[in-house]
Amino acid sequence: MSTDDQPPASGPFEGPEKLLEIWFAPSPADCPDAPAPGTPGPDGGKFGLRKVPRAVWEEMLDIVKCKILSVVEGMEMDAYLLSESSFFVSPHRLILKTCGTTLNLLGVPRILEIAREHADFPSVYRLFYSRKAFMFPERQLGPHREWRAEIEFLDNLFPNGSAYTVGKVNGDHWLLYLTAPGDNSSSNGGTAPSSPQVLPQDADADADALDAPAESLADDPPASADDDDAIASDYTIEILMTHLSEEGRSPFFSKAPPDETHDTAGADALAISSEIGITDIFPSHITTLDAYSFHPCGYSCNALLKWRPDAGENPACSGEGYYTIHVTPEEGWSYASFECNVPLPTRPTDKSTSVPDLKTLIRRVVDIFRPGKITLTLFISSKDNDAAEEEEGESTVETAQRAFKSALMYPARRTGCEETASSAGLYKRTDKINYEFGGYDLAFASFELRSPSSA
Repeated sequence: MSTDDQPPASGPFEGPEKLLEIWFAPSPADCPDAPAPGTPGPDGGKFGLRKVPRAVWEEMLDIVKCKILSVVEGMEMDAYLLSESSFFVSPHRLILKTCGTTLNLLGVPRILEIAREHADFPSVYRLFYSRKAFMFPERQLGPHREWRAEIEFLDNLFPNGSAYTVGKVNGDHWLLYLTAPGDNSSSNGGTAPSSPQVLPQDADADADALDAPAESLADDPPASADDDDAIASDYTIEILMTHLSEEGRSPFFSKAPPDETHDTAGADALAISSEIGITDIFPSHITTLDAYSFHPCGYSCNALLKWRPDAGENPACSGEGYYTIHVTPEEGWSYASFECNVPLPTRPTDKSTSVPDLKTLIRRVVDIFRPGKITLTLFISSKDNDAAEEEEGESTVETAQRAFKSALMYPARRTGCEETASSAGLYKRTDKINYEFGGYDLAFASFELRSPSSA
């Protein structure tokens, strides 16, 4: 992906992103200037990191080597669409996701300065840095040339960090660096609560349902993320796809003349989003979508999702999340990513206005791109797993693994318009790993298309 003022370098483009997430407090309510619940905050309701002027963020992003294309201001966070992926700013946390040869980690020292100068955050609560294995590591710059160099860079800044490789070292794998609350963090410890999470209402029943043929799922009672008593603490799902089908790649090549693409990039991208089903991933009434179509090819979008009607009213209770999609469609290094931190139900719902369950969301995303290979990660706070296991139920991580399997390995229902042309049932699982980190657990799985002879 590139903009007209930043022509693409010769050779392949690195689609897999570097994902940096820095927490400066456990929640928005812990910000030094957080307002009381129901009380308008200063600066038009913005506080914490959201007070930082755009020009300051632009100066930091110059270090990273990317530009702001547009921004959507939500009730609880601001979503910046970048020339290379996305930047999300909440009062207590920021998420910087960049692709290509951007220098993501070189922005960290400046981010720490900005947090001190503009939001009175003296230290970091927790930091997470992750990425899929690069397709073209030899093209990377600075510390991103190899994983060991990235670890060394972060270790020099954070004395309490830990680094992990998840998956096959000589195949699809996922790299993670994280810090635990400690010497270079806040003194109160604990696990940083991200977006709330929906726990299984009946873990054993959910596990049986997810492993059953799809037809039987229609008889399950619906579940919804609107159930307040089902909310717990931390949830991020990533779907990383390579070897996109021709059908999945073709919509993302610009059809407009080069001299018109900049003026129409937003409108063109929104039209593409509607045509191929991106606007149908979540209900439209809770979604604010911002998208950009690149020339000669490529696509990015951010969506803010107001999944609770009282979003923005109480800093201690999150009600707004995001999803983001980025597409590199060129044959030979095609790639698409989907990331979302909205809590998803564990069982399907028959309401079109509801937040989709995990299995349904996976199918909706995969059906758009029809990839040859898929890596899925679900990153959650480990206390949710502990609570389920103490009740002799199935952990949320294992329930997610069953959802991964059910979404991709079992045929879709033959009735209804949504799943009649689904990719479901076309994949085989090539890896499955559950991992326990400091305060967090991970469900990791990889899939690839079945060969015609094994289908």
